[in-house]
Amino acid sequence: MNINWKIKGKEQTLIFENAQEDDESLIPYLVFPGLEQTGIVKHLFTTRLGGVSGGEFTSLNLSYTRGDDKACVDENYRRVAATLGCKVEDIVCSDQTHTANVRRVTAADKGKGVVLPRDYTDVDGLITNERGIALATFYADCVPLYMVDTANKAIGLSHSGWRGTVQRIGAVTLEEMAKAYGTKPCDVRVAIGPSICQDCYEVSEDVAQEFDKAFMNAADYIEEFSKRGLGDSLFYEKPNGKYQLNLWFANYMVFREAGVPDAQIEITDVCTCCNSELLFSHRASHGRRGNLGAFLMLDK
Repeated sequence: MNINWKIKGKEQTLIFENAQEDDESLIPYLVFPGLEQTGIVKHLFTTRLGGVSGGEFTSLNLSYTRGDDKACVDENYRRVAATLGCKVEDIVCSDQTHTANVRRVTAADKGKGVVLPRDYTDVDGLITNERGIALATFYADCVPLYMVDTANKAIGLSHSGWRGTVQRIGAVTLEEMAKAYGTKPCDVRVAIGPSICQDCYEVSEDVAQEFDKAFMNAADYIEEFSKRGLGDSLFYEKPNGKYQLNLWFANYMVFREAGVPDAQIEITDVCTCCNSELLFSHRASHGRRGNLGAFLMLDK
């Protein structure tokens, strides 16, 4: 079953795969066609719909640390796993602190962050080449980065806020995949997922200056990026002395400079802040919110 949701003024289809209208075990989710077309992965990006949490967490909250009832979060994870086609025990969660740290995940890590405690900290990126492990990272405006190495059958999933973007966590993830699995950027399909758009993301001058220093070659890529209709600048200044920052372009540039071809990079046009009834947004809710989840696994 599919449902239609109006996102930023246009119709967007959310997928209920193999679900009946009264089937509560499966949830609506967003996907990237290019990742699906690889034929080797399952993936999804959750919405606020389809869970059991209440109040500001309505309804599919995936955070255990924001004050939601644990039993509700447990059930939400169960529904995500059922939709993805795995068990809750197959999920491995990040421990996000806006670093560029990436962890190699094996079967020994299964369940960590959901049914088992994590024995690692400060991890914003996860990689694996083992089938049946569902990598999971979490969002409420920051940028999800999906990476699929089609040649070596390896995957990476990383959380990129402004700090992670300046530290180029997308490129760091590819480097770690290269060390572990022989990944070459030319073989990688990338998806830059739902997150805050430039029009909604106001930052201070010091943050804009960090991006100006970190992305000095922006002019070399902006024409290519602007053809996608997602902005024509890395940032622009406003009369109030603040700046509007384009994290989608910055992460696109990270991958292009790392060697991923333009045609192999998909970029969302879905803003979490513009669509806060459908997606959790830290900015829109002033911090009163749950967490969305990005999930990626090599198909069994």
